[in-house]
Amino acid sequence: MAEELSDLRTVADYQFGAGAGAALFPPGEKPRIQRSAGGRPRQMIAESGRVVSYGTDGRFTLGVAGGRRLRVAFNPPTGRVVVGGESKPFVRDGRNAMAKFVRAADDEIRPGDEVLVVDQADTLLAVGRAELAAEGMHDFVTGVAVKVRESVDPESQR
Repeated sequence: MAEELSDLRTVADYQFGAGAGAALFPPGEKPRIQRSAGGRPRQMIAESGRVVSYGTDGRFTLGVAGGRRLRVAFNPPTGRVVVGGESKPFVRDGRNAMAKFVRAADDEIRPGDEVLVVDQADTLLAVGRAELAAEGMHDFVTGVAVKVRESVDPESQR
């Protein structure tokens, strides 16, 4: 298991940036790993919930627990899409983040990247997949900026 976690940390560092592996899979913590029928890791689950799922394409998809860990590990704007207050209740309800409500985004974001959707106070609202590059999120007034996969329950933030 230790070697497997080391490999998963390496994938996380490659996908999200240096330090992401240690943030998602801290040393000393042993996440529960759900496996495919072939024995391949599929989901890594901590006490706080699903951290990530490991896709057949070799990339992680974030769960809210993983999003919380990355938000703490990386300073803004890394990996973040900031939305205005008017869209906050919709994103928290699991709806997609629309381009016209994006206030800021990490310049490194590309379509297909896993991102954190936060408000202007850097409170995590949701995690999802970027549909646009950061430049497009700033320029477009229509369309989906982030396809929300999982939103944060406001009650869990208290």
